[in-house]
Amino acid sequence: MYRETKRTHGVGDGYSTALLPGLFPPAPLFFAAAFNMSESPTSSTDASSDDRIGTSRLVVIGAVAILLVGLAIPRLFASSSEGNGNQGGGSGAPLGVDIFVAQPTRVTETLQTSATLRANESVELTSEASGKVTSIRFEEGSRVRAGQLLLTINDAELQAERKRLEYRLQLAEDREERQQSLLDRGGVSQEEYDAVANEVSVLRAELDLVEARIEKTEIRAPFAGTIGLRNVSEGSYISPQTTISTLQALNPMKVDLAVPEQYAGRIQPGQTISFRTRGTDRAFEGDVYAVEPRIEPSTRTLRLRARADNGDGALRPGAYADATIRLGTVPDALMVPAMAVLPTLGGQRLFVKENGTAQPRNVSLGVRTDSTVQVINGLAPGDSVITSGIQNLRAGLPVTPDK
Repeated sequence: MYRETKRTHGVGDGYSTALLPGLFPPAPLFFAAAFNMSESPTSSTDASSDDRIGTSRLVVIGAVAILLVGLAIPRLFASSSEGNGNQGGGSGAPLGVDIFVAQPTRVTETLQTSATLRANESVELTSEASGKVTSIRFEEGSRVRAGQLLLTINDAELQAERKRLEYRLQLAEDREERQQSLLDRGGVSQEEYDAVANEVSVLRAELDLVEARIEKTEIRAPFAGTIGLRNVSEGSYISPQTTISTLQALNPMKVDLAVPEQYAGRIQPGQTISFRTRGTDRAFEGDVYAVEPRIEPSTRTLRLRARADNGDGALRPGAYADATIRLGTVPDALMVPAMAVLPTLGGQRLFVKENGTAQPRNVSLGVRTDSTVQVINGLAPGDSVITSGIQNLRAGLPVTPDK
């Protein structure tokens, strides 16, 4: 039994030194203690004593194995940490970044705003008189000339009244001629002649009034343009509140814009604008010809109006447009990529490469384009502006330009 125990112990000792070399402390003392505990000089030779001795040996060996593993685990982690530390030893290398060298450049300063297109002249056609429509003299969507007759209203009663007044006026004028002859010969008094002459004047005024009312039954185009869709038919009864159709003068086209009040001093008649309407890539141009003399109090904007050519009829009144107003030219602007600028609580900031490190600069901005922005102060020509990894930068961080 003693020799079997020695062989078992030898296997355990060999296992500990072969699998985990250098990790366990020397173990012979532990095993020696185990054997001393299990091999008592007064041990019995009966079967029950042998079983108790074997069980004790197994318990001791298991406890020793657990102890050795517990001692080995911290060394394993320490070894792993050292390995990782050796692998990350290059973390202090400079960060690769993209660099943009700031140089003065000529840039056109523009202002983006929205615009609404309006016809050069526009009117809703209505009637000053009420009555039944007797004829319609236009085609929907057609061009009409100034003064062209578009629609007539029943004027039968007015025509009859005009004829009656014309007859009465003729009789009154004949009577006036006779009274004038008698007055010259002294046959009538001046008072009698004045009464007849006054009747002539009254009848003429009444006839003029009827003719004016007849004229209101004829709807004519106030200017040349394109007429819209009609809202009435022959036989319809219309009143001054009825919209017959619309008339638009489409060339040139008006462009209404509004700009923030801080730009009010930089807007003048004659400035050029460009604009695009929704659903088209075509660019149109126009010239500012009128500026509202006051700032709109509710919106704090200044209204202005431009005029654009529309000879081909491509522009339509009421359309929305994205407009650009040319404010002027900056001959030596320091333009940097807009993505290089970070908004902060105190304003705007960017990073420059200085002596191999990233250094923050607080800047003031000016003109903007689609992808760049002007730096008014805080940057000098030739400065190397960092344009990548901005969120990861901090003051003094080593950086190097990417190849």
